[in-house]
Amino acid sequence: MPPTICTTPRTSPVQAVILDWAGTVVDYGCMGPAAVFVTAFQQFEIEASISQARQFMGLEKKDHIRAMTRLPEIRSRWLQTKGKAPDESDVQAIYAKTEPMMVEAVAQHSGVIDGALGFVDGLRRRGIKIGSSTGYTRPMMDALVPLAARQGYSPDAVVCSSDVPAGRPRPWMCFLNAIKLDAYPMASMVKIGDTLTDIEEGLNAGMWTIGLTQSGNELGLTAAQAAGLPDAERTRRLEAIRTRYEKSGTHYVAAGIWECIALVDAIAMRISRGERP
Repeated sequence: MPPTICTTPRTSPVQAVILDWAGTVVDYGCMGPAAVFVTAFQQFEIEASISQARQFMGLEKKDHIRAMTRLPEIRSRWLQTKGKAPDESDVQAIYAKTEPMMVEAVAQHSGVIDGALGFVDGLRRRGIKIGSSTGYTRPMMDALVPLAARQGYSPDAVVCSSDVPAGRPRPWMCFLNAIKLDAYPMASMVKIGDTLTDIEEGLNAGMWTIGLTQSGNELGLTAAQAAGLPDAERTRRLEAIRTRYEKSGTHYVAAGIWECIALVDAIAMRISRGERP
């Protein structure tokens, strides 16, 4: 079924916002995918940590596995266990285990993050179109999209890594969103995500970018766990994430999507003054 494009009269110079999924709109803490990669490697007698899996979150899933096999610790374990370095056939074998587990995981971690629906409503009232990009593949999204819709979240366009020649940090998913949304120029669009690769994707597409520090992969905690941190510790961790984002070139940083409508308005003001990302 073709997407339902927002037809609200536009009151903002921002044409469209492209949202990541896990850690941005659903699955606070991006908890589902990280555990799947650890389990998949364990099935090949290779121990991988959650922190190793989180390093590459946001990439297309095969690229994610390739990147993990290049980590010195995992490569060394593979050599010790298998007697050879991991190669492309190993990547494909791990991915064959990963995809069905990922489909199950995204369904189990499909809860819409508090504040996301209010943000989406704010975009609708401004006549801003809503697209989405993800490192998930189409079978994974086929499981996730209807679950999110039941909770009230249905973007105008859904583009995943298997829809384009290559995933993040390449800009192709953002470009395909622009085509589906009939939105241009790219400098009138905003990319929001919770990983460094989200930011790189948006920058490579010539878009404004907003990086999320608290709700996603970089902090890697559920809402309850994040709230339970001592204030000083939470601040320390979030500031470290902010620093990484700012070094990557992001235009704005927010704790979560619940803070982003003011930032979209700030970007709109900059666009109206003739500024470009």
